[in-house]
Amino acid sequence: MNARPLPRLQGLTREFYAWCARGQLRFQRCAACDAWRHVPREMCARCGSLEWRWEKSAGTGQVYTWTTVERPMHPAFAGDAPYAVVVVEMAEGVRFASTVTNCPPERLRIGMPVRVVFERRTREIALPRFVRADGAQQRGPWGRTRP
Repeated sequence: MNARPLPRLQGLTREFYAWCARGQLRFQRCAACDAWRHVPREMCARCGSLEWRWEKSAGTGQVYTWTTVERPMHPAFAGDAPYAVVVVEMAEGVRFASTVTNCPPERLRIGMPVRVVFERRTREIALPRFVRADGAQQRGPWGRTRP
């Protein structure tokens, strides 16, 4: 059986996925300088503070970039190819790697607005995925509105 690999629930990764299992996308935010961050870690890369909190994301963003996988490296994904691994720039400014479930790779566009949905895999794990948010206007962290 080619079961798909799941994240290891250890340390801060466990906390991140615990929020996802509740249907909430949360990122760490520095208590000293308010910088958002992902991947979870103990220290703020901007100011070095060890003080932080989990804050709820707006759950919206836009496609920053992607790569199309033609030949998956793991056999569990062979039946999905071709598929796109997408980097989403979230409204909070962090970038998050996932997939856009309702859009084939050839229809992806830089700046395409997306919103988070959760794919339940186990009782403890719900994976954040994205769907197109057609017609929505997104304001990126650079200050311009993108279609």
